[in-house]
Amino acid sequence: MNKALEGVRILDFSHLLQGPFATQLLGDMGADVIKIERAGAGDMFRGMTFFAKWVGGSESPNFLAWNRNKRSIALNLKSRKVHAIIMEMARTADVVVQNFRPGVLAKLGYGYEDFKAVNPRIIYCSGSGYGEEGPYVERPGQDMLIQGLAGLIANTGRGDQAPVPAGAGLADQIGAMNMVYGILSALYYREKTGKGQKIEVNLLAGLLAHLNQEYVAVLNLGEDFVRPNSGIGHPGMQAPFGIYETKDGGYVSIAMSPFKTLYEVLEAPQLAAYDDLKTLFDKRDEVFEKVNAETRKFATQDLLARLLKADIWCAEVKDIRRAAEDPQVTHMGMITSYEHPRGGKVRVVAPAVKMSETPATIERPAPLVGQHGREILAEFGLSKDEIAALEASGDMTVDAA
Repeated sequence: MNKALEGVRILDFSHLLQGPFATQLLGDMGADVIKIERAGAGDMFRGMTFFAKWVGGSESPNFLAWNRNKRSIALNLKSRKVHAIIMEMARTADVVVQNFRPGVLAKLGYGYEDFKAVNPRIIYCSGSGYGEEGPYVERPGQDMLIQGLAGLIANTGRGDQAPVPAGAGLADQIGAMNMVYGILSALYYREKTGKGQKIEVNLLAGLLAHLNQEYVAVLNLGEDFVRPNSGIGHPGMQAPFGIYETKDGGYVSIAMSPFKTLYEVLEAPQLAAYDDLKTLFDKRDEVFEKVNAETRKFATQDLLARLLKADIWCAEVKDIRRAAEDPQVTHMGMITSYEHPRGGKVRVVAPAVKMSETPATIERPAPLVGQHGREILAEFGLSKDEIAALEASGDMTVDAA
């Protein structure tokens, strides 16, 4: 065995980001992920993109990002014939993952109790926006909506402007990590006891947990966060914590460091008058502007060299394209690629976790809709004629390029 999760079979009903990212992480570690998509169009993410452009002219970068190391089968989940086939597949499966709105799959006969009835050892991981009961259970659980509801957006941006959402799907991705955390814990528990179980993950709870230090501060210190009217990087922090301009149009982030060291490096002794924790918080916008006036005197690389030499916590602020070319990113091998049957050479971010004995690898590109349907059904004993009949009836879609 050279894969940590080799031998683990996952029936993946998930779509969009939260569930697919979770199952991709498990697939990177060797799990056999069978992606069960809608017959016809497949995963909703296949029809979404950035910049109104498509990789290779037809493929969604969003879908390609979260669906490698999976085999796809596209089925009509409302068909009773399909239901019988999936329940047969469930007898030898280890995990079911889904992130439909609460109750949707259960109404079709794919709830936890349905799978448990045919396989008591099954681990059923259910992802949602707000949990499976409560006043928001019928609401759409989209990432930006959760960022706003949990308090993250209100903490981001300048106080004299509208709050700003994060430039990535953080709630969804945290939800994916929680799915993986729950699934791996359940697999370990089952290894010891033989018992499967149901796991419930929701985006709101996940993001709340990741904002724990902000909640502890507000709920225990009697203060509310107020966004600064400057580039201070967190509404609870004092200056100089923030993002500063440079002479050549770049930006440098400066984090926690002795203020005295900073103004000495900047050769700005006049800033010594602010060197007090309370003053640095109460007058943080004023301090920011004065520090910013000093950093604008230096080219980006010159400023970074000076700050790093003095052991000031800092980094250059880069966009995605420049970050992909960063020497540390290159050294870690974090940008790699795979060959896609329609997208061609697709550049992607490599698995982030390094393991000495069971390394994560990219074995398969993101699949076409139902690409592996015939192969998968043959593994479960269906004949060529039975598979052909399923296709002819419209209950299964196969796009094999």
